[in-house]
Amino acid sequence: MEIIIQPSAEAASTLAARHVARLVREKPNAILGLATGSTPLALYRELIRLHRDDGLDFSHVTTFNLDEYVGLAPTHPASYHAFMHENFFAHLNVPASRIHIPDGLATDIPTHCRAYEDAISSAGGLDLQILGIGSDGHIGFNEPSSSLASRTRIKTLTPETRDDNARFFDSPASVPHHVITMGVGTIMDARQVLLLAFGEKKAHAIATAVEGPITAMNPASILQMHPVAKCLLDEPAATQLTRRDYYRWVFEQKPEWQKV
Repeated sequence: MEIIIQPSAEAASTLAARHVARLVREKPNAILGLATGSTPLALYRELIRLHRDDGLDFSHVTTFNLDEYVGLAPTHPASYHAFMHENFFAHLNVPASRIHIPDGLATDIPTHCRAYEDAISSAGGLDLQILGIGSDGHIGFNEPSSSLASRTRIKTLTPETRDDNARFFDSPASVPHHVITMGVGTIMDARQVLLLAFGEKKAHAIATAVEGPITAMNPASILQMHPVAKCLLDEPAATQLTRRDYYRWVFEQKPEWQKV
């Protein structure tokens, strides 16, 4: 795992956007795995700017989102369908037919999950997966103790995760108890992974994911085994890393073409 520490969340997000943009320019039909939540918003804003100002073309890109709440219609303001449309898809030219987000209203969830896995495989597999990390180390909605070989499936949210997401709902009681999420194994199949983490609240999860043992109790720790995983942090998220000065030194010594 490559650890890249930047002065701010904005700087880390800009660097991540440069990486995504280079992939899309080199492979116009790239398959992107997308995340929701506050962490990737600055990344999405920069990609939108690159589309608007520099002509970055998404017309042949295919996207697969990590997850969706069970029981929420796509039109629900707290759904990830609504989030992605408002914060990304409405502002650039990914064709609607190439956008994939799990269906929170699926009547047969196991069948839907298998079909989602098949769709990723049929598209050619994920070229790049964007991730955030929960304060307990979850990626996607793979909570601690999730199988590190898991595939897309239904998961029950922990009380901590429901509390963390309550700000997006009318009340804590309105937060769904279940989600459909890509599995850890699905994420690990992506050819590249960008993990973004910002703020001191994420520092412990990052330290144990990067420098601790690989364990299902911190699902993000499995990224230590990924051949091309980049972890982009702001300074507060890096505070508990014992080798943070080394990570900074390594990045500073890279040739400019490699700093993307």
